Amino acid sequence: MKRVMLSKKIFDSIFFFCYYLSVCIEDADMKDELGTVEYASLLYDFYGVLLSDSQREVMALYHEDNLSLSEIAEELGQSRQAVHYTLRKAEKALDEYEEKLGLIASYDEDRELADKAVALLEKDNMSADDRSAVMDILRKITE
Repeated sequence: MKRVMLSKKIFDSIFFFCYYLSVCIEDADMKDELGTVEYASLLYDFYGVLLSDSQREVMALYHEDNLSLSEIAEELGQSRQAVHYTLRKAEKALDEYEEKLGLIASYDEDRELADKAVALLEKDNMSADDRSAVMDILRKITE
């Protein structure tokens, strides 16, 4: 059996693709709408301060600076596997925070309500019923 050696860049690309698929399969709700990386970034924006320093650093390098796992490992002086483990652990923690606290879900609901209010306000002739509906929406948003 012949062994095939892959370059680090090709290995990272294949690994990222497999990682992306595994995360997509785990949770299809908002991740389908935004994409896995964007969803993880959104989670990081909401809950990043709750992560450990090392988890925050890896998340920032991966999601904000778009570094590969190998590049992060080299920069931090860690193995690629250690960086992968830290990233997966951080993303799992962020998912658990959202599951328990629901800040992103609440944010999305408020945005939908605000969009409805704006649509009603953009009408030329606003009826008393529409005005009342806008007031109800705004009350829900500010609760």
